Amino acid sequence: MLTLEVKKRDETSAAVLRRTGLIPGVVYGAHHAATPIAVSAVAFDKVMREAGEATIVSLAGLGEPLQTLIHEIDLDPITNQPRHIDFYAVTKGKKVQVAIPLAFIGESPAVEAGANLVRVLHELEVEADPMNLPHNIEVDLSILAAINDKIHAKDLELPAGVELVTEPDEVVVLVQEIVEEKEEAVAPADIGSIEVEKKGKEKTEADGETATPEEKK
Repeated sequence: MLTLEVKKRDETSAAVLRRTGLIPGVVYGAHHAATPIAVSAVAFDKVMREAGEATIVSLAGLGEPLQTLIHEIDLDPITNQPRHIDFYAVTKGKKVQVAIPLAFIGESPAVEAGANLVRVLHELEVEADPMNLPHNIEVDLSILAAINDKIHAKDLELPAGVELVTEPDEVVVLVQEIVEEKEEAVAPADIGSIEVEKKGKEKTEADGETATPEEKK
């Protein structure tokens, strides 16, 4: 189990915390009062790379180690760096609903033959005891052998104790035929017509220059 060192947050503003390399956050749960905390940005980044949002992370620094899930991360719209983190304190023996990321493995024969692979879902909603949550759920693309083959949520193999919450018939990934866009044909220019039109215009302009006002009428 991964451990992340945190500390209770005082009245220091969020802006000041971020300038010192800390990320403000909060930890809460069904049996845990909401507690403002701060965590090292470097340490949190390392945990995210190893765990993601579907792995139990033990928070140290609040007394007894607290088992949590990374519930929500607020990202800065410009830098894409975390600016606030919500941790959910789990209760032993109580199931939770979590979105587990999908890991696409293998090669689709249909795609190797020139078809197009469309990933519809990138995560799956499941319910399980926090200690049984998988890091990811594998999707084997090798079974996609022909155009229009699909893999549904119900087709995926889940670990023991993990129940599917996503609609079973939801399409996870499918294979489609590549449709090439046809370029609109441009009719070749009629050089003869252009020359005739040009000469006619030149003659009209010449007549207009030499004609008197009475002749123009």
